[in-house]
Order: sequence, then C-alpha cells, then structure tokens
Amino acid sequence: MVLFTTLQGFGQGVPAVPGGAQGVPAGVPGGATQGTGLPTSGDIQNAVKQNSSSGQQNTNQQTSGKEAKQAKLTPSELDTASNNKPTDTTDIARQALLNKIFGHKQFSQSAFNPLQNQPIATPMSYTVGPGDELNINIYGNIQQDFTGITVNRDGYISLPRIGSIYVLGKTVDEITKLLIGKLAPYAPSLLGQGGGAPKSTLRISLAEVRSVQVYVTGEVMKPATYELTSLHSAFNALYLAGGPNEIGTFRNIKVVRDNKEISTIDTYEYFLTGKLQNDVLVRDNDRIIVGYYDTRVEIQGNIKKPGLYEMKAGEKLSDLFRFAGGFTDDAYRAQYRVLRFTSRERRIVDVSESQAADFELKTGDLVTVDAVLDRFENMVTIEGAVMRPGEYSLEGNPTLKKLLETVQGLREDAFPGRVQVNRTRPDQSIENLSVNLADILNNRIPDLQLARLDVVYVPSVYDMTEQATVSITGEVNNRSFGENNGKFPYIANMTLEDLIIKADGLRESADLRNIQISRRKRDVDAKFADAQIAEVFTVSLDRNLSIGGNESGIILWPYDEVIVGRSPSYKEQQYVRIEGDGILREGSYPIVNRNDKISDIVERAGGLTELAFLPGATLVRTTILPEANIIDIAEAEENINKNTVTGASVSTVEGTTKQENIGINMTRILRNRGSKEDLIVQAGDVIRVPKRLETVQVAGEVLYPTTVKYNDGMSFLDFISQSGGFTKASQRRSSWIKYPNGSVDRTRRFLVFNVYPKVQPGSEIVVPVKAGTEVTPLQLLNVGIQISTTLMTLILSVLAFRNISN
Repeated sequence: MVLFTTLQGFGQGVPAVPGGAQGVPAGVPGGATQGTGLPTSGDIQNAVKQNSSSGQQNTNQQTSGKEAKQAKLTPSELDTASNNKPTDTTDIARQALLNKIFGHKQFSQSAFNPLQNQPIATPMSYTVGPGDELNINIYGNIQQDFTGITVNRDGYISLPRIGSIYVLGKTVDEITKLLIGKLAPYAPSLLGQGGGAPKSTLRISLAEVRSVQVYVTGEVMKPATYELTSLHSAFNALYLAGGPNEIGTFRNIKVVRDNKEISTIDTYEYFLTGKLQNDVLVRDNDRIIVGYYDTRVEIQGNIKKPGLYEMKAGEKLSDLFRFAGGFTDDAYRAQYRVLRFTSRERRIVDVSESQAADFELKTGDLVTVDAVLDRFENMVTIEGAVMRPGEYSLEGNPTLKKLLETVQGLREDAFPGRVQVNRTRPDQSIENLSVNLADILNNRIPDLQLARLDVVYVPSVYDMTEQATVSITGEVNNRSFGENNGKFPYIANMTLEDLIIKADGLRESADLRNIQISRRKRDVDAKFADAQIAEVFTVSLDRNLSIGGNESGIILWPYDEVIVGRSPSYKEQQYVRIEGDGILREGSYPIVNRNDKISDIVERAGGLTELAFLPGATLVRTTILPEANIIDIAEAEENINKNTVTGASVSTVEGTTKQENIGINMTRILRNRGSKEDLIVQAGDVIRVPKRLETVQVAGEVLYPTTVKYNDGMSFLDFISQSGGFTKASQRRSSWIKYPNGSVDRTRRFLVFNVYPKVQPGSEIVVPVKAGTEVTPLQLLNVGIQISTTLMTLILSVLAFRNISN
C-alpha cells in the first residue's frame, strides 16, 4: 500500500509547488494513520519543527516518528502567540500599527493558514535529495514494484541487477527517464518498438520526503530556524515566522540558496490575485530574508480597505486605490488630498482625478478620500396639490410650466391663484416668490424660470379652509365618544338622520320628541346687548331612520350641534340593599315607586327579627361629588379626628363619591310610617339593622383604650374610668361620641362644667389630645399674678375716679 503525499499548501486553490504530475502516490514524514493511507493533521504538525539555533540535520534518517531535539512551535501556537493582548501603551501602539498594515492580519489570524493539509500528486519537477524514499512501479506487460528505495547521503539509490544510480539533484522526471534507460535491457516493453507506444510504464512516487532546515531572518515577527519538509515552499516558512513585522517589507522578500538570490516574493500578488508565481520549494539551508520596507503610505476616508500599503517603484496613486479595493459608493472622486512630509514640515497636495494615474507617492504620505456633498446640484422640488409631488432635475424642468407637465398637472383641489416658490439665494438665505399659476397656464404672464434648490408649493383649497364639523351628544350610542368627543366631519347635504347613524344610533332612553339643534348665527349685530347668537330648533324624529320613512327633512349646516334629550318617562331599575342580623331577609330590593321609604323596604325584607337593635340602625348613602368638593370633604374628616365634631353624621370619601352614614330613628319610623323620620330611599342606599350590641369602645387620649361592657345607668365618665381615666394630655371638653346609627354628639359646656353626651350600647367614645405644649405650674402662677395685678389696678383706678368726681 502506497501513501499519498499530503502537502501543507496555500489553500484557496493555489498550489504550493509549481508544475507536477497528477495522480502519483507519495508519502509524508512523521508517520501516517494505519489503514487509511492518509496522514493526519498531527502527522503534518510533527513534521514542522522550529530550531532556536542552527543545529545539525541527519539526512540519512527517516523523519517518520522522529522526536524533535529542540522546541516545536505549531501554526496554531504561532497564531496564539501573535494574538496575545498587549500589556502596556507601547505594545498597544505597536499592535494598532500592525493592524493597519495591509497583509499583517493574513499572517496573524488562524483563519488564513497556508499549511492546511491537502493530498497532492508527486510533482514531476521535485528535486530528489538525501533522505527521500521512492516507490518505483512498473505496470503493463511487466509487473514489478520497487518500494522503500532510499536516497543515501551520497545521492545514490540501489536497484537489483542495475546497482547504484546517482540521482542527487535530479528531478523525478529526469530520474524516470534515467531508470527507463537502465531497465530497458531487462524490460524492452518500457520502450516503444517500431514507432509504437511503450507497452509498459514506469512511475516514480515519493513514499517519504526529507526534512530541511530553513532560516527566516530579517524583519519578521519570529525570526528563527524552521524544520519543514522538502515539499514546503518559501511562503510556508514565512507564514510560520508570523510574516513581516511593522517595519518589514511585504513586497521584496528574498530567497537565498547557496549564497545566490534565486527568487523574490511579493505577497501582494497572492493577497490581491490569489497567485504566487515566484514561490519556490525550499531546500536545506535556504534563507528567507525580509528587509525593511522602502515606501509605505496610508489611505483613509471613503475607501473600501483603509490602511497602510507598501508601494513599489513606478506604482502610482491609482495603484493604491486598486490595492485598497476601490472607492465606496459615496466617495468624492474629483479630487483627493495628500498630506506629505518634507524635510522641515508637512504640506498638502491636491490631486485631481485625472492626475491619479501619474501621481507618484512618497513614503509617509497620507491620502484622504472625502465623501460627496450631501446636496444636489440640479434639484427642484414641488409639493402640495399636484399629481406627483417630489424632487426633479432642473435640466429636464427649467420652467414652472414644464415642471407641472412632468408631475402630470394639478389636482382638482389645487388653488392656482397664488403659488409660492422658495428660492435659495447665493448666500443661502431663502426668498419667497409668489406667482399666479392660472395666469401662467393661460399664457397671460411669462413662464417662471426655475433655479437650483427651488421649492414650489401649490396650496389646496382644503388647506385654506377650516374643517367644518357637526356634533351630537345626549342619548346616542357613539361607541367612539372617547376618540371623537361627539364631533364628526361636516359633509354637504348631511341630514339629521345621517348624523345619528354616524353616532351609532339612538339609545333606548332617547326622547324622540325632544331633539334640539343649535345653529350658529352668522349675521349677529354685536352692538346690541340682546343680539341673538344662536338659533335652536326642537324637532321630533321617528326611530325608524330608513329613507322613505317619516324623515325629519332637516339638512344640517356646518357647526350644528345636536342634543338628543332623555325621555322623562324612562327609568332604569334601581335597587336598595338592606342587611344586618336584625333583618329577616337580607338582600337587594328594587325601588317600585319614586317615593318608596325606609319602612317599605323593611316590609319587603320580611320585617325585623327579635335580635334587632333599632337604635343602631343606620342608612348609608353614596353620592357623586364634584371634583372641587373632594378636598373640602377630606379636610372636614380630618378636622373630625382633631377637633370637636358637631352634626348628625360622619362620611367617608372614596374617589369621586362620598358615603354618608345618616343617623335614623328606626323605632319612630316603624311606629309612624310615612312620617318625616321615614326617609325616601335612593338608588344605592344601604339600610343596616344590627343585632343588640353589648359593649362601648373607648379610644383616644385615655390611659388604657379598650372596649367596655355596657350596663344600664352607666354615664360617660363611668366608661372613661373603666378605661383608666383621662391623661394629662386629654382635651376633656372636646370629647365626642359616635352612636351605632352613625350620628355624632359632642361634649357641651355649662359655665365651668363639662356636660358629657349620653352613651348607648355599641357607641364609640373618642377623647382627643390637647393641642400645643403642656402648661407648667410655674406658668399658671405667673398668669394668676398677672391677672391679680390687672384687677387691682382696675379697682384702684375706679376708686380714684370716684373720689375725683365727689
């Protein structure tokens, strides 16, 4: 079994070795995977070794399975080493410079790897040397194989019957011809007879290739001695060395063999075209020398590949544009700017587009390609009531009339009497030109010559007219009221029925005999105080809005306002809720008559139970408040908690509604139905009749706020005593009580005595705290002395006045 040669070549379809025959089996050093016939990636990596010193090469040993005596550096390790993050400002600046140099990224990134594995045929131009192992195959009329024939250090191979043959320095093609001549006496079929083709063929392939040492020196990232196979090229070695550094040349890389320069490599040729004609296979002790760059320039701006580029002698600015991939779409190509170093300072050179092919660059030049101006050199614009508004060229539309033809004329709603043309002056200020377009179209006045950047505006009659509306409110459905607020665009000949349909029809509660139409007066005499400002029509309407029915015949005018009233005989169902342990059947009950009273609801609920506590019955009523009253109610409730409360009820505010606990006397109501005590109920009222309560709650400024059991005969102060009594901060004269039915009573004053309210079961006693700081005994003494002094002074003054009068 013969191993196929695996060449670590360039990739992208570019062969590493020029020339060569196809389909010839060969071998690779480093050992192959058994059973596959193909070497692995690891086999190839083992064949690439970096020597830190010159070292010595053992050419008569096969490189397969050979251990490197010195450190190895694989291509992936080289890539990792070259991409280490810089650690200081100097390294950062150097890395930034390298990234700008065209070609550096190709050598530093693992995505570009010219050492990728690919099987190739043995090149017929391959020069054989010591250490190569050859397979010689004869097939046809004669079948004979000579495998593992090794070229010794003296350049000889040995074959049976023939003996030693000198092959050093000869190509595979030359050795093939030589062996045919040597074997012809024993195998005549290798030669054609009578002008015919040979009936046997001799083929030579490489089983193992020798390793060679290549020196990569000069301005490269990692100068060193590298051990490769004889099938590698100079470009492969340059890749292993990381490529040129920041001052190395990419375009004049020399290959020296036996102290003679045999080739010059220009990497731009490969990067730009994918071809590398001057690349050669390396031999032992070859030197690849990378010198300094001679001319390097930078290009920036609106170019596809900005960066640093190396230029050869004779290359011009146009070549630089080609290296950089050409211009972007918005590049300004009429002129370029070149910043150049002189022996003393810098200067700017302007280069026109026509000079680019002949303009010679100098090292250090900075070429800038600007963007085109964001403006139009020949644009005119037309807007408004025309068929095709937009931007057009000035050359094709030099006049206003021609421009109108291009846009296919005016719309039907156009107002040609005054067309505005905004013209840009040379100083970029704007002036307005107004023309009568109708006169121009009728040839009564000359056509208007347009200028660059003119903006023509043709107004619409609708743009100059207020949008007329009609509105409808009241008992209509209008499901989009939040969006239109009851207003609809006015349409000529719109009838009352049409407007109602736009408002989604009438509600069930609509009063068809009370539809009012408010119409503006347009001829009001403002001198009179009683001048009529509106007309109001009250009309009747049939609920059937179909055409041909009993139509109203009302044609609406712009800004008419229609109000659909609510039928006075229409009422929605209303309910009152009655609850509590004192009611036989709790629940909600409908209001049957407008004058239904509390007693009627109690009767519908089945009456009272034996546990009903009538003094605790209360009526809770919810009313909707105007927004202005919400704050006032909240402040009043705050005052209830701080100060003395007077009145008959306590209310709470929730959002925009107010709940009032109205104190009622259920005993009197049931005893005398229909009396003034028997209130008329309203929708949403809640009647509460609790069972008998046995406690009284004491809260506020007492020593021990608690709930006290109620006993007949107990007074206000008795309940205070059972709560520990008043504190020093208690404001006794402002104490108040809230009864179970929601009513409130306060402590009254008679001379210097406090008259406390009566207590009922289920009540709540509240003792507020004194306002301000506590008065000390010394302060009381001082006040008393001041009062006494004032009284004595007054008495003495009165006695003195009497004596004077006598």
